[in-house]
This record gives sequence, C-alpha cells and structure tokens, in this order.
Amino acid sequence: MADRPEICALGEMPELGVVPEKMHAFLVRQDRFGAPKDAWQREIIPVPELAPKDVLVYVMASGINYNNVWAALGYPVDVIADRQKKGEPEDFHAGGSDASGIVWAVGSDVDDVKIGDEVVVHSGWWEPDDPWVLSGKDPMLASSTRIWGYQTNYGSYCQFAKAQSHQIQPKPKHLTWEEAGCYMLCASTAYRQLMGWAPHTVEEGDVVLVWGAAGGLGSMALQIVAALGGKAVAVISDEDKRQFCLDKGAVGVINRNDFSHWGPMPDTNSPEWKEWMGGARAFGKAIWEAVGERKSPKIVFEHPGEATLPTSAFVCDLGGMTVICAGTSGYNVTMDLRYHWMMQKRFQGSHLANDDQAQAVNELIMAGKVDPCLSGTYSFDEIGHAHQLMHDNKHPYGNMACLVNATETGQGAS
Repeated sequence: MADRPEICALGEMPELGVVPEKMHAFLVRQDRFGAPKDAWQREIIPVPELAPKDVLVYVMASGINYNNVWAALGYPVDVIADRQKKGEPEDFHAGGSDASGIVWAVGSDVDDVKIGDEVVVHSGWWEPDDPWVLSGKDPMLASSTRIWGYQTNYGSYCQFAKAQSHQIQPKPKHLTWEEAGCYMLCASTAYRQLMGWAPHTVEEGDVVLVWGAAGGLGSMALQIVAALGGKAVAVISDEDKRQFCLDKGAVGVINRNDFSHWGPMPDTNSPEWKEWMGGARAFGKAIWEAVGERKSPKIVFEHPGEATLPTSAFVCDLGGMTVICAGTSGYNVTMDLRYHWMMQKRFQGSHLANDDQAQAVNELIMAGKVDPCLSGTYSFDEIGHAHQLMHDNKHPYGNMACLVNATETGQGAS
C-alpha cells in the first residue's frame, strides 16, 4: 500500500484505503458565529481517528440542511460548547448531515460495509453501547441519539467524513453523486413521520396534508405519500411552486396566502376567535376541494409549528394524527383541545429515522419511486453561500447539494 500522504487536493483520489494525515473541511468556530456566508470557512484539519464501529467516507457530494444554518448562527444551541461539555476537545464544528461517497477506511469491529463501497449516509447517530439500543428498541428514542454532522463532528463538509457503520446505505446506482448526496436526511425524516407511528401510517387512499410542500422535506413527503398510494395535498406560499408540487405527486395544492388566520389561536372566549375559526373551516374546505371529496387528512405532516399548528390540529380527521418534526415558525403552540380529545386525535413528535426506516426510503429511491429533488448544485467553496441562501429563504425548491471530491457535476451515475 502507498505511503500515507500529508494531504490530497479535492478530487485527487489516493490509493483506495490510503488515508491522508490531513484534509480539507468547512468549519464553524465560535468567534465566527453569525451569517452563514461568513461563519462557514474552509480550513485544513487532521483526518479523525476511527472508533471500532466507525467508517471513514471519501465524500463525493454533500446535501445542505437547515440544521447547519443553526450551527453557523450558534443558535439555539452552541454545538461546539455542547460537545466540549461532554469532553470532546475540538474547538470547531465540521458539519454536514447528508453525504454520498466511497467507504475509505473502517473500524476494527466493522463487518457490515467494506472499503470501496459506494454509499450514502443517513444522519441517525447513537452511542454504540447505549443500553436502550442494545436491548433492540428503537434507537431514535435512545438518550444518546444525535444528528450526525450537527450534534457530532466530522460530517459531510469534510473531504473524509466520520460516521458509524450502521448509518451506511448503498448509493442508488442511477443517481449522480450530487443527487445521491442531497436527499437522505429529508427523505428518512419524512418517511419516519409518515410510516413510523402505527397505526397512523399511509395506506391506500389516505389523505395527507403536507406543509412546506416545495421544500426539501415536503417534496420528499409528497412523493412518499404518492408511492404508498396516499393522496397528498400540498400547502405552498408561492404560486410558482404549484406545478412543482403537482409534478411530485400532489393531488391538489393550497396556497396558504389565500387565508389570513395564521399564528397563535385567539382565546376561545374572545371576539377574534370566531374570525379565526372561520379561516380554519375555510382551509378545511379547501382540503376537501383539493381531494375532490369530503375527506379530511388522516395525517397532517407538520414542521412550521407555531403559525400553523392550531389549524393543523383542527382540520386533522377524527382519530387522525398531526406529526411534527420542527418548529420553523416558532415553538410556542396553541390548539383548541376540545377538537383534540373529543375527536380522539393524536399529536406526535418525530425526529430523524432509524436504520430500518432509512433503508426503506432508500429502497424507494433506488426503485425510482422517489426522486431526490436536486434543485441546485454548488462547489465546495460555496458551502457558506448555500447556507446563506437557505437562511434568507432564497434557496431553490427541493434539495441543494455541494460537490466535495466530485469536482464536476453529472458524475457517479451508471
């Protein structure tokens, strides 16, 4: 085997399995917290050592997710300080929670992947010795679970990313590196929301209301619902997104700007509540019109939170579920509990995905039933710029990718 080089240029592939001492990476440091375009900077750092169940991935392309907008801002959590409290020595955050690439090295206990495999990485990370996980229970409910590349270091904005072997899934052969690198976080999160909370799972003919349907998460949800035989109703805030959602499997589209009752629900004893209820009922009627029959959502796919949850909880069907994975419009929520308990609805939190769920959605991708929705591809040195677009809500529909070792677009498909 060749001698270990000090560092290789991006795209300059060393002999398979030979790991350089140092690598190129995009980092955030505490003295740069702020606008993502300034917080994310390219630096050279040592290639990390592997634990027994870790793998090192030669990253070809990476997706861009909002969690690393938060990392750049240092809000609501300083991820560097949080890790240092747990004993980790690094004074930087090398992020990235979506990757496609090639397995380049494996830890001493890894036997489920091999060097040379072309892979994608899902973002569910947990301590290997977590008693909950070892007992066979859902790892997503383990106290040690973290978002890889956000709550852990050495993610996909590194020339060589460190992950755990269970996170590895095969790369769909028909996808380019950038297509394969952009979807797994959103796709697996959406799949768990839609299929992880039995009996509230998507079945043939079920109506599912999808908020933010033209975004990375929503565009995955639309396609998953359609692939499973459901009827997705897309919610948008811009008419330019309507056809995109229909093309991704929505049976109908609602523009939330046609309504004005958003935000916290007024007190039920106030005069404003009647106006709010009128707006919520009109929105529910719009869902029926989109579906073509008087059928309310069995599942409401939520992530805006504060601005929309009162309406989501109201329009959800008798015995249905509102499932939420974020609070992009705020964390303080209100709802009319009378419609919740009397109609026996479920309000479910959901986060990331376990290995089985990541595998299931990856199989839908490999079968061509779900498209990654790659909307824009940027260079490695544009990682900060891509995050700034997302921060400013100026990013294109679907999912963005940045090239890492794949220095040209269109590579990797067969």
